[in-house]
Amino acid sequence: MDRSLAIFVISDDLYFPLFQRHCGSCIADEHYLPTLVSVRFPRRSANRSLTWVDWSKGGPHPARFGRKEVTVELLEGMRNGSSSSSSTCNYNGRSTRVCFLFARKFLPGSLSRLLRFAPRIMGFKQRFNYRAVIEQ
Repeated sequence: MDRSLAIFVISDDLYFPLFQRHCGSCIADEHYLPTLVSVRFPRRSANRSLTWVDWSKGGPHPARFGRKEVTVELLEGMRNGSSSSSSTCNYNGRSTRVCFLFARKFLPGSLSRLLRFAPRIMGFKQRFNYRAVIEQ
């Protein structure tokens, strides 16, 4: 979001009140912002998600990942778009190696494995001292 779009959003006195009135259970960053940009500025939308989410289980919430589910293969699939996601890894009509910048939903117990696998997945040269982070 650039400055001019941000100014439009914070100045909006037409769409946001309608959104509040007719979509009480909606979440502003998940529903209002994408809808507003799509309606008012469709050419300024990349029309893609930066967040990897697994909806394959069905229901109102995405799948959750605990310690045992967090594997190198899962994380590589999330990063490269080859897991249960249907991403094509395109951005503005061009292919990209990085499909997503974020992922959800990881349970608290999965942190140590996420931090342990990060160097391999992200291409860091040295192991990350995840124990120091957890003990803080």
